[in-house]
Amino acid sequence: MSGFKFDPSRTGFRKVLKEYEELELRFLWSVGDEGAGSRAVMEAVNERLGAGESRSRAAVILSLNKLVDWGVMGFREGTGRGGHQRIYYPLMDEVGFQSYLLKKMVESMMRDFPEETREVLDEYF
Repeated sequence: MSGFKFDPSRTGFRKVLKEYEELELRFLWSVGDEGAGSRAVMEAVNERLGAGESRSRAAVILSLNKLVDWGVMGFREGTGRGGHQRIYYPLMDEVGFQSYLLKKMVESMMRDFPEETREVLDEYF
């Protein structure tokens, strides 16, 4: 999971994602299996970002490919303006992504601090 950074001071998905990355996910969840190309994702993200903010298509493609690498999104080849393009679609829903994040965090902590992680988890269960 390269690029996965946890910030406990933030809330929700912002603990691990930038605002535009969460917007990408939410947009692709809304279109479902139909999926969308990077241009449509970029346009949806830029419509939802705050005034004066925008993300380039390159930035959107990089983060979409990161989500593909994580196994959160899939893609199929499609054709559109300019030739071949990737059509991105979700491989997991919002609840599945939450579970995925929690598993990755716990696995990481178990690798580095197994005893302490078990103790803390035992406090909750």
